[in-house]
Amino acid sequence: MSITKESERIGMERISQVVGTTLKRMREYAQVGMSTKELDEYGGAILRSYGAKSAPFETYGFPGYTCISVNEEAAHGIPSDTTILQEGDLINIDVSAELDGFWSDNGSSFVLGEDVHNHQPLVDASKRILRQAICQIKGGVKIADIGHLIETEAKKSGFKVIKNLAGHGVGRSLHEAPENILNYRVRSNRERFRKNTTVAIETFISTRSTVAVEMADGWTLVGNRGGYVTQHEQTILVTDGAPVVLTASNGEWD
Repeated sequence: MSITKESERIGMERISQVVGTTLKRMREYAQVGMSTKELDEYGGAILRSYGAKSAPFETYGFPGYTCISVNEEAAHGIPSDTTILQEGDLINIDVSAELDGFWSDNGSSFVLGEDVHNHQPLVDASKRILRQAICQIKGGVKIADIGHLIETEAKKSGFKVIKNLAGHGVGRSLHEAPENILNYRVRSNRERFRKNTTVAIETFISTRSTVAVEMADGWTLVGNRGGYVTQHEQTILVTDGAPVVLTASNGEWD
């Protein structure tokens, strides 16, 4: 959305702090032996305590308050009583919500406990690349150039990107224009980031796959060639200079 008055900026700051804080607390709460359903219920309770509504539940009828993807799941994992977290699991939590007519979105991949399966290099690359990408965003920058940066940096680290998942505009709804802030360059895309707009920037960094495919449950996405995928996401306000990371309360860059 375009921020045209102070009340809109304040509204985006409030909901972004809520989703960021919820994500941070969920990440800290996760432990070995816990079901993803329990973790999701914890996150849902935090959102309710702020008066916020789960975006995926409200918008799409998603069967959970947050998306929790584990190991080979790339995105949109359904919280479940039967998915029990284990030492060294690669976990992704994606939290998005609405408060007073404003929407914000953020996500984090992390290793639970000891990194017994060597997922940390993938996690670190995703976090680093997202930060590099965001630092380059300001009004007038081509969206395609940011996609090129993400894919180039992923390749330098020995990884790939998922090409059919993308960042997006956010603000008055969960997904707004620009709708495809991709992790690679589409040369024909001449669209540019605009000053005073709010967007959710996401990395989807992969060990083997380049496309996410939907499972039979109608929600969960996995890589087309297997392997593992990490996602990190921040909602930002685009300016003429350094962007404002609205979801900084998630602690990803602390």
